[in-house]
Amino acid sequence: MASLNVGNLGEYLREQRRTAQLSLRQLADAAGVSNPYLSQIERGLRKPSAEVLQQVAKALRISAETLYVRAGILDEKEREELETRAVILADPSINERQKQVLLQIYDSFRKENAAEAAAAAAQAAQAAEADHSGATEAAGATGAAGATGATEAPAGARAVAAERPADAPDAQPDA
Repeated sequence: MASLNVGNLGEYLREQRRTAQLSLRQLADAAGVSNPYLSQIERGLRKPSAEVLQQVAKALRISAETLYVRAGILDEKEREELETRAVILADPSINERQKQVLLQIYDSFRKENAAEAAAAAAQAAQAAEADHSGATEAAGATGAAGATGATEAPAGARAVAAERPADAPDAQPDA
């Protein structure tokens, strides 16, 4: 669970309360919490439970998930998923069977995309590892070639020289 950021939460609650044109006492009554307790939450002195946040959200007519994110109880991705599910479940124009089918499709798309993202991340990690290993091997080969001495020709050059005919212009005459 993420740590609570109650200062940010309190400022947000105060802003939402003022936007709704509610006094602290009115919001406390509507949410079913005490006036001093709500004041302490707004000032960042108290860490409210998820249940209290849900009551306050209902009284303010805002998403409880938004308050959970502000409080650090829920991360942004989880909030988006929950809101999507809530919208589907609250839609009066589709029946319960259709809602369940739609949620199953939604879940399958999320799983598919998560699997693709994981595969892409694994592929990127393998590519990065290969690049790192290749650079390390190249550096090691350069170091090994340097250790053999600058006067010695690389093996490939020796093989080419051995394949040249004796009458080639750069060939040395026999003594």
